[in-house]
Amino acid sequence: MDPNRENLMKEIMSIDFTAIDLNLYLDTHPNDQKAIMVYNAAVQKSRMLRDKYERLYGPITALSPNYGPSWRWIESPWPWEK
Repeated sequence: MDPNRENLMKEIMSIDFTAIDLNLYLDTHPNDQKAIMVYNAAVQKSRMLRDKYERLYGPITALSPNYGPSWRWIESPWPWEK
């Protein structure tokens, strides 16, 4: 796998972990304004990174936007094809 592609995917996974963890925290601390701000920033960054990745390398999930004239989901390497 291209090192830039792999690094971008690791960054997406990291920011998604942050968002999911904050989501769980906010389930029990719904009035923590700082956590809400950090969560919203993480979600926004995740969207930006996912859009960048998908424009460069193709869809991350079958529900991702299909950039291009063909069905690109099938073109991406499968997880076991690393």
